[in-house]
Amino acid sequence: MEEVTPQEGQRRVQAGAVLVDVREQNEYDEVHAEGALLVPLSEFEARYAELPTDKPLVMICRSGARSARAGEFLAQHGYTTVANLTGGTNAWVEAGLPSVKGQN
Repeated sequence: MEEVTPQEGQRRVQAGAVLVDVREQNEYDEVHAEGALLVPLSEFEARYAELPTDKPLVMICRSGARSARAGEFLAQHGYTTVANLTGGTNAWVEAGLPSVKGQN
C-alpha cells in the first residue's frame, strides 16, 4: 500500500479523496484532521462497505499502524486506490494542517 505524507494526503483530499480515520471515538473527539470520516477499527469489518469504491481513500489513525491494517483489509476487499498517511494524526497536526480539537 502506498504511504503518503500529511501534505500529500491533504492534497489528495482537496482533489476528492476521502480521509478515513480508524481511531476510536474518544481519540477522534480529542483531535482529528478536518473533514475526516470516522470508521473505528473496532467496527471496521462491519462498516467498511460504507466507504465509497469510486473515490481514492486516505487512511489515518494516530501514528499510521492501525490505518495501515485497515488499508490492507480494504485492498483485500476490492478497494484499489487506498493510501496510508505516514505518521497519522500526530504528523497531520504537527504539520499545521487543518484539524479539529476537543469536540464533545
